[in-house]
Amino acid sequence: MYLDPDVSHAVKILIVGHFGVGKTTCIGSLSEIEPLRTEEEITEASVGFDDLSGTPDKKTTTVAMDFGRLTLSDTLVLYLFGTPGQERFKEMWEELSRGALGALVLVDPERLHESFPVLDLVERFGLTYAIAVNHFDGTTNYPLDEVREALNLTAETPVVECDVRDENSSAQALITLVKHLMSQLG
Repeated sequence: MYLDPDVSHAVKILIVGHFGVGKTTCIGSLSEIEPLRTEEEITEASVGFDDLSGTPDKKTTTVAMDFGRLTLSDTLVLYLFGTPGQERFKEMWEELSRGALGALVLVDPERLHESFPVLDLVERFGLTYAIAVNHFDGTTNYPLDEVREALNLTAETPVVECDVRDENSSAQALITLVKHLMSQLG
């Protein structure tokens, strides 16, 4: 991909992952503007739909999307769109994926099995992606090659560690995706 340095470019990037993996937090740590969040309180209506066992303290959830903006240079702006993580909102993914250049896929190493439907959607929509293993307090720190193997990823798919609460860590994960996109679109 060639980006003319004399022309301004806006690039759409998705931040995706399963329910409760940290997508909203990631966009909040990266965005230079106050992020748009469509979070609602989790109510009894989610019983039978949302598995809260991996996130027992979760009180809100994204019901449409999150949005943030990050200016990388005078000519390059990233528009960050976070998808909802629940299966029942997957129809939103198709709309959000239109025009997206790639996706940063957040995974929880303690709930990798929940990442397979996410990876299926990302691949179905033809998005180039990188994996960011979001570390939660008190969880096991698995070697990245074990995460790669467990997710059955190709050797070319970048896999990095990330703490989405930390701006620098989130930025490094996003930079990994951008570099991967540039190498794929070259």
